[in-house]
Amino acid sequence: MLSFVYQSAPSRVIFGAGCLDKLPEEIQKLGATKALVLSTPEQRQSGLDMVARLGLRAAGLFDRAVMHVPIETAQAAREEAQRLGADCCVAVGGGSTTGLAKAIALVSTLPILAVPTTYAGSEMTPIWGITEGGRKTTGRDIRVLPKTVLYDPCLTVTMPATLSATSGMNSIAHCVEALYAEEANPIVSLMAEEGIRAFAQSLPVVVKQPGNLEARSQALYAAWLGGIALGTVGMALHHKLCHTLGGTFNLPHAETHTVVLPHAVAYNTPASPEAMARIARALGARSAAEGLYDLAASLGAPTSLAALGMQAGDLDRAADIAVQNPYYNPRPITRDGIRALLQNAWEGRRP
Repeated sequence: MLSFVYQSAPSRVIFGAGCLDKLPEEIQKLGATKALVLSTPEQRQSGLDMVARLGLRAAGLFDRAVMHVPIETAQAAREEAQRLGADCCVAVGGGSTTGLAKAIALVSTLPILAVPTTYAGSEMTPIWGITEGGRKTTGRDIRVLPKTVLYDPCLTVTMPATLSATSGMNSIAHCVEALYAEEANPIVSLMAEEGIRAFAQSLPVVVKQPGNLEARSQALYAAWLGGIALGTVGMALHHKLCHTLGGTFNLPHAETHTVVLPHAVAYNTPASPEAMARIARALGARSAAEGLYDLAASLGAPTSLAALGMQAGDLDRAADIAVQNPYYNPRPITRDGIRALLQNAWEGRRP
């Protein structure tokens, strides 16, 4: 008989072209008066735009967010927030910037308002991650969940085609693993399958026509669904492997998810037939693993770890790290199985 637990997370979402105009109003609703704007160095201009929009409600800009949230960057941002007397954070960008805001919130009471410009989805989750000494540690804490999220698809039209593809595949991974999560439930499964479908239909258009606002809206909608899935249920093998590869070998986050996903799905296929059927259906493919690989390839995204700069000599170490600290996965984890999976991903073989 059907049995499940579903718990929604408390967050406010404003979605639609032009909704960034509501930024000052939403900061006011948070009761904040001195917002620290966060960005990556590459998105400094976007950060300055947020500062200008906020006017007197802006405390300043910290533009040093980087992938995987190194502990040194987190400490510097925390000290800057304290120095400026900030009472909230505005994170503009992708997962790197949102992750930095979460590192601040983790040790303070500062609420986060997120303005996503990629399809990362982390803005909808209470999951934080910090890298120290070559190892990425993650956890869940409701304090780091952004209070408000402004989804304005107009902010995504300048995202390069390759980044759009890999960011979208990263978000698809959230939907995929939600379907065979230990806490899977009918509500999240509906959202996850819809997210995969929306991405499968919109990403090819986004890559060919980056300025197509309708396709951008559909992709951002799919990313929102992926973020909800990621934030509501646990993940499994795929995310464990990507955290290992990203935190230890400093591989690019979205690209690593893109490469590993079809192989992690192939590994789990025998243990999750219903989930795999839903994934294949959403993709319009014969099989889940093949469909995911073919979608990434059709978008011009990388399909091998070798292409991301990973050395063949590091595969054994990666497999050893990945099997440490037991975690849920529908198919039992074996060192030999993971090593073979990584070899296939390194070579870029089609599942």
